[in-house]
Order: sequence, then structure tokens, then C-alpha cells
Amino acid sequence: MTSRSFLRLALAGAVASGAVTLSALPADASKPPRTVPVRLLALNDFHGNLEPPTGSSGRMVDEHGNTVDAGGAAYVATHMKALSDRNTIAVAQGDLIGATPLISAAYHDEPSVEFLGKLGLKVAAVGNHEFDEGYAELRRIMKGGCHPVDGCSPAGEWKGAAFDYVGANVLFKNRHAKTDAPAALGDSNAAELKQALGGSNAAELKQALSGFGVPALPPVSVKWMNGVPIGFIGLVTKTTPGIVSSEGIKDLTFVDEVKAANVASKLLRLVGVKAQVVLVHEGDQVEQGRSPDACSAVPGAGNRIATQVDPEIDVVLSGHSHQAYVCTVKDPRGRDRLFSQGGSFGRVITQVDMKVDARTRDIDRASLVADNHVVTRTVTPDPEISTFVQTWKDRVAPVANKAIGTITADITNTAAPSGESPLGNLIADAQLAATQTGGDAQIALMNPGGVRASLSHASSPAGEGDGVVTYGEAFTVQPFNNLMQVVTLTGAQLKTVLEQQFPGGPNNQAFTKILQPSANFTYTYSTSAAWGSKVSDMKIDGTPVTDTQTIRVAANNFLVGGGDAFLAFQEGTDVWSGPLDIDAFVDHLGKDNPIAPPATDRITVTG
Repeated sequence: MTSRSFLRLALAGAVASGAVTLSALPADASKPPRTVPVRLLALNDFHGNLEPPTGSSGRMVDEHGNTVDAGGAAYVATHMKALSDRNTIAVAQGDLIGATPLISAAYHDEPSVEFLGKLGLKVAAVGNHEFDEGYAELRRIMKGGCHPVDGCSPAGEWKGAAFDYVGANVLFKNRHAKTDAPAALGDSNAAELKQALGGSNAAELKQALSGFGVPALPPVSVKWMNGVPIGFIGLVTKTTPGIVSSEGIKDLTFVDEVKAANVASKLLRLVGVKAQVVLVHEGDQVEQGRSPDACSAVPGAGNRIATQVDPEIDVVLSGHSHQAYVCTVKDPRGRDRLFSQGGSFGRVITQVDMKVDARTRDIDRASLVADNHVVTRTVTPDPEISTFVQTWKDRVAPVANKAIGTITADITNTAAPSGESPLGNLIADAQLAATQTGGDAQIALMNPGGVRASLSHASSPAGEGDGVVTYGEAFTVQPFNNLMQVVTLTGAQLKTVLEQQFPGGPNNQAFTKILQPSANFTYTYSTSAAWGSKVSDMKIDGTPVTDTQTIRVAANNFLVGGGDAFLAFQEGTDVWSGPLDIDAFVDHLGKDNPIAPPATDRITVTG
């Protein structure tokens, strides 16, 4: 690949609008430094929460240690307006869509993306959930057009995102720049890029970019503020292939975040953009109960990126872990660098104030000040956005408020000591029932991360009365629209799947993730045994499982594709596909009413 063709790809997001002109730095170095102000306002992991999120998802610890109600699009808009000034660029760190409430998901998240455009968002990194419906659907969200299956929403033909989506570490597999670049990113910026690539930088560019790859998304976006260019580099967690359905990203590869950031940083620097900000959908966990402005992050995947990316990068804004922190870390040259995150679900806005030297066009890091503002609900909700949200709420109401079943008490997704939850077990039972006819399923396993909320016995939003479950509530529990599948595994392979619930194996499971089993499948695991020997006494309908027998196992297509590091599922044969997981759940909730919370006694734990 030539340097010319790669940089055309890399800067497509930055100059496609024609509003950006890349130029040389001013030659006169004798003038005294003059700085100009720039403010960033950042959101991450919004997940389509147009309405105020409920329960613990709608609460946040504030700067004073108080737990307060937070979030909701109309409140986000009010806070954003109060924090914005003429120097502001609004940005985001991914998972703006995907795993969303029905008000957004029913229309493939077009309402959420439209809201973010109304909010004034300019640049966003892609998150793993931006790929939930596959790369082609992400491109439609970016560029516009009606959904290929469901058609146009009630608002008419989708016009595309009003902001730039960027992802420097998302590359095509086995593609050549000449044939695939125009289809992927468009070619409207050829004249500007031809000018930017001319001159003595050609050889250096070629050397810098040698052996990288063809980006599937614009890696960078450049925004001008007060006469200086600010370069934004987008990154998504490299673990994305393990946490989204494989079919939708089969033509993509997700390379190391640090490697991709460093290539993108060189590209920006070679065309004169020295003020550089990374928007990365990867982050760290925190000590609980701390102020959102505290540096409570426990160093992990986010810290690795924040400390290792190119020294030219001044700021690293993160996401993915749904935590709030403001930290100062050291870059590879030992200089201080900002590393922060703003919670999730629209509960926190991160404000970053800085000054940029107008002569060198670089950020004065000593001027950096960051503040995580909790999006409280004590302010007046923005009237325009309130009307906007209500419009979509009215559109989806007939579907959301439909009663589908009844329950005797709360059915929660809170894990018991075994790792099972009552709701996880109920979903597994529903999935087994939905796949026995046609798929010949014998057992079912459900990933706990896919159980997104609890079912409440309290009155539903439609007011049908205690114990009534609506479609909207069921969808909040299972919002992914995964496909139910059944595969054949041997007893030995099934045991390996269960061993892969625990860290320490070759599948690199980061945390213990206990799959939720259907009622007819029981087993024991030992907390102290070595990996590979943890699981024992597997039984189906009370009959011991042997290594050589074959078993038809039902799971969603995310797990069957090896998601959540359950790679042994990929060894399954004779794949059968059935209904969507939400349809299986809704159907099950409509039978044998009222439904009581299942016991969490299917797994036995020993020391």
C-alpha cells in the first residue's frame, strides 16, 4: 500500500466535509506564545437512554459523596447547554447505541443518534455495541438510508449521523486499498488529500504506514477551534470480536489499540495536527463509592493504553467499563497526561478545559483541567428534547405497554453465591422450551451479561397492576435481538465450555462468568481446583453426562460464536437456528402464569 492511499483513508473522516484545510504551521517563531481556549464535553456508554434510567442505573455518587438520581436525555441537554461556551467541542467514547431500551432499539437506535446530533456531538469513537447489528448496519447509521429489513422509521428516511464516528483500530481482513477504500469511506475528499500529501513528507509517510492495514472506518477526525486544529483518534476495545456476534464483523479485524493510536498520531503530526485527543472505548474498574472526580481507577486495560500511546497524544478519554474517574498518568516520556471516564447511561458529562498554543498548535498540558459533572435531575429538563423523547415514546407505546405475562414477585438478575440468578435461570428455561421443537435441544445455557435488568413485581409503566410484565419490560431485560441456536457438543466439550467460565485457561477469560443453566441441567464446580478440573458431576435430567455422549445445547448466537471467551462453543456441529431470544422469552412469560422466581440451586459449589 502506498502512503498516499493510506492517508486518504485515514483522513477521510477529517476532511470529507470540505470544512477542514490542513496547512503548514506558521513560520514566524519570534512572536511571543499566544494561547487559545478549547473545551471538550464528553459522554460515554449512553446506550440509548433517552428516558431517565431507573434503579441503580439511574443513580450516581456525586462530588460530595451523595447518591443522586442522574441521567435522561432532556437533563443531559440542559447540563450540556449550561456547560457549553463558544470554545466547546462535544465528543463521545462509544457504546452510544446498542443494548438500548425499546424506545431506541425498536427503530435501530436512530432516535438516539438523532438526539446526539441535536446535542451538538461532533466526534465519537465506536464502541463494541456499535457493532451489535454488524458492520453494514453501523455504516447505515453513519451514512443514512432506511433499514434493509424493517424499512423507514415513523420519522421517514434516515439521514445519517450528524457527527463523525472514528475507529483507528478497526481494519478490513485481506483487502487492498485500491479496490476497497472508495466503497468503505467514499472519495469526495480527493482534491484536499492530494494537496495534503504533496511535497517532502511522502517518503516519511510511506515508512510510517508500512505494514499496517486498510481501515474500515475513518481513524481520525480533525475539528478546528479558535484557529487551531484538534485531532481526535478513535479506538475500540480490541476484545470486540469476543463480545459481539461474529457474523456481523466477519470481514473485520480489531488490532491492538496502542499500535493503531500510534499510527494515527503520526498521520496527524505529519500534516501539522499536534493537539491530539484519544477517544477510546476501553477503561478500568474503580473503587466503589468514590467521587466521580477522584482517581479511583484500578490500573487495567484502560491504563495500559493511556500510558503507552504516543507521547504526542495529550488526552485520553475512555469508556466501556461504565465507571467515573479523573486521573493523571505518565506518558512514555514521563509527562503528565489526562486519563478519564464519565460513567454511563448519560449520568455524567466530562468537561476538559485546556489552552492550545496558537503558534505551535500544541496543547499546553499544564493548562488541562478536568471535571466530571453529574447529570442531576434537579434542573429543568430541556423542553425541545423532552418533546423529542415523548414523540418516540408515544410511537413505541403500543408495543412497549402490551401485557405479556404475570409474575408472583420480583425476579432479579442478582447472582447467588453459585453465580446463578433467578432471572438468568428463567431465561435459560425459556430458551430450552423455544428450541426443543426443531432444534432438539436437551439443555440451554445463557450468558449472564445478556441479562440486562431485573423484572419488577410493581406496577408496569402502562399501569396494568402489580405482577404484570409488559413487552417493554421484557425487552429491557433482553435487548440484543440475538438469534437462538442449537449445536451438538460432546460431554467433554460441554465440560470445557463450563471450565471456560473461570480465569486461568487458554481462552483468557478475564473474570468468572457463570452461564445460567436450564432447570434440567445440574453440575458442581470447585473454587479451589485447578483450571480444567473445576467442573464435575454434570447431569441432564438426573442422568450423569459422559465424555463421549453427544448433547444438543441451546444458546444465543453470541455464545455459539465464541462470545465472552467461551471458545469451545465454536467446536459445536449441526447448527440449528431458531427464534430471537426476546421472542423466546416473551413466549415463555405468557405461559403457566403467574411465574414464580426460579430457585438458584442448579449449580453446587465446593471449596
